[in-house]
Amino acid sequence: MKILIVDDERAIRNSLSEIMADEGYSVDTAENGRAAVEMAEKEHYDVVFCDIKMPEMDGIEVLEKLKEDGVDSEMIMISGHGDISTAVDCIKKGAFDFIQKPLDLNRILITVKNATDKTALVKETRILKKKVFGQQMIGESPAMTHIREMIGKVAATDARVLIMGSNGTGKELVARSLHQQSKRSSMPYVEVNCAAIPSELIESELFGHEKGSFTSAIKQHKGKFEQADGGTLFLDEIGDMSLAAQAKVLRVLQERKLSRVGSDKDIEVDVRVIAATNKDLRAEIEAGRFREDLFHRLSVIVINVPSLDERKSDIPLLVDYFVDQICSESGMKRKQFSSEAVGRLQEKSWTGNIRELRNVVERLLILGGEVISAEDVGLYV
Repeated sequence: MKILIVDDERAIRNSLSEIMADEGYSVDTAENGRAAVEMAEKEHYDVVFCDIKMPEMDGIEVLEKLKEDGVDSEMIMISGHGDISTAVDCIKKGAFDFIQKPLDLNRILITVKNATDKTALVKETRILKKKVFGQQMIGESPAMTHIREMIGKVAATDARVLIMGSNGTGKELVARSLHQQSKRSSMPYVEVNCAAIPSELIESELFGHEKGSFTSAIKQHKGKFEQADGGTLFLDEIGDMSLAAQAKVLRVLQERKLSRVGSDKDIEVDVRVIAATNKDLRAEIEAGRFREDLFHRLSVIVINVPSLDERKSDIPLLVDYFVDQICSESGMKRKQFSSEAVGRLQEKSWTGNIRELRNVVERLLILGGEVISAEDVGLYV
């Protein structure tokens, strides 16, 4: 944990610095606000102690500037001239705490511990979010730039989105990005793989059931629509859903209410539905396997995710990303891919798309040399 101490009084800086160093923290000091801002914008500090009364740039200005610039250090404001209104103002502007001089050792240590605990919790939350929301959308090709622009325009609305593309192209990443950038981002994000649920169970899974509504219904169960209330429901592989379930989904989209299996009571739900498929739904409609009215309800916005063969210029970026991700997750030593090796990967046809590329990168990291060569690609891919 790193701490920055900002005070124009040398004695205060030295005293606080010694206390923090004795507690095992790494400490830097700044004698004025401008120097503190420069340091905090170049180096990450978990906690910043900042005096309020300083010449040129006071502590309140430092606090406002760092928050404005997105610096996420926890700010502890200190002052010998403070009052309740000053303390309240600091907290409103984003400070973690306010301590009056003369400084009390126990108060300082408790406050720092609480601030560092919060910092650790924020970091843990970010890691968990990465695990929950998975990989990032990597790529600078025209196709990926277009998708990002589409997401930017559509995410803030409640418009239903149909995401189309082959297996392994990253349709679920588009869905997650739409949720994360929406006004529903703090509410539930629920995924359903329609192809993985038996047709006789899909209605119970989506709409829930009442106790005793069928043999194994030993208790009441809330379906995915109810679980996603207020948030986003992602219906993956919607083209594999039974016609009976399609009819019920259509009713929910039209009326914004559902009834659980075994009940005639209506339950209102507020859910944004995003669907995805690797099938040609118009062909499925012609074959009588997909409802045309449901297709039109789902496809207010259509986003087509390109295959990897359509965006090969993104392969170098994807390789770098997967190398970092795989080595970080497994503790494996990081290896470099030669430009020739990357070139060979760009020449290949990727029928399995991004998912296949990731598997190939992992295989080469395990089996290849210190630097992954074109020969390694030829041998193991």
